[in-house]
Amino acid sequence: MLALGKLLELTLAGREPAEKTQLTVDGVRMRWLAEGALEVRPPEARDNGTDLLLSAGIHGNETAPIELLDTLIHAIARGELKPRARILFLFGNPEAMRRGERYVEQDVNRLFNGRHEHSGGSEALRACELERLAASFFNIPGRYRLHYDLHTAIRGSRIEQFALYPWKEGRAHSRRELARLRTAGMEAVLLQNKASIVFSAYTYDKLDAEAFTLELGKARPFGQNQQVNLDKLKSCLEHLIAGTNADQPADLDGLQLFSVAREVIKHSDAFRLHLPADIENFTELEKGYVLAEDLADSRWVIEEEGARIIFPNPNVKNGLRAGILIVPATEESLA
Repeated sequence: MLALGKLLELTLAGREPAEKTQLTVDGVRMRWLAEGALEVRPPEARDNGTDLLLSAGIHGNETAPIELLDTLIHAIARGELKPRARILFLFGNPEAMRRGERYVEQDVNRLFNGRHEHSGGSEALRACELERLAASFFNIPGRYRLHYDLHTAIRGSRIEQFALYPWKEGRAHSRRELARLRTAGMEAVLLQNKASIVFSAYTYDKLDAEAFTLELGKARPFGQNQQVNLDKLKSCLEHLIAGTNADQPADLDGLQLFSVAREVIKHSDAFRLHLPADIENFTELEKGYVLAEDLADSRWVIEEEGARIIFPNPNVKNGLRAGILIVPATEESLA
């Protein structure tokens, strides 16, 4: 196997490869761009015009998707998986990955769309570098751009695998990509309704990629992801890479759609979230339930029919989102 196929090993060791560019026996070029960043380019005659960005490890302790990307990189380096798409593999937060922690000082996935410019430290610099790498990769006009940012969640979930679809004023949702997500094993998609500061929102808004954050189960340490079944996603990514994904009808049957009703923002240290510590994502909340309280007697009371909570986290920094209230949506709500 080519040395550049060991991107994860290099990243966890904090080493640069001796050779920055290598070719497989089939003429696929693998090029190391920066720590945790590998570009894969097929021979020109086999290039199908797709640019695929696959990122994981934006949170360093979310290891199942990191291991999935490692498997794909190994297969390409051995010549077992023959790309027809250009691919950029990114391991987002190498130092946090080495420590086995979500982040070191601040959450990288809250530093995109220019947010890093108002912050400091190594993780703000990394967010800036990731934006630069993505912008450079998606700079060729006329190509199909797709980004999957792969994550696992802090907590369990009533719906284990789901996607978040970013929002941009006037931009329509892609039924083709929604159908592909269903094929990839996603059980639900959350349609967002405002601009965001996460990585997929940056590539969607600023770089015109179809982009999604994929949540793939619960975060566990390296080597302990046997309970996370990513077989459908792995098969989908292999077909995307090899260009063997046949056109399919945009059938969304079985895919649950949700929309954002409200975000719960933590304004102060007085913030209290009235949920059990082990509550799962997509837990339903009854109307009238007092979800959270903060300064000046501010309260979040459930008013929506069928409301559910995702990503509840009272330990975020002041000013950040401590949870999202979502409600069921229909295909008619697709832009």
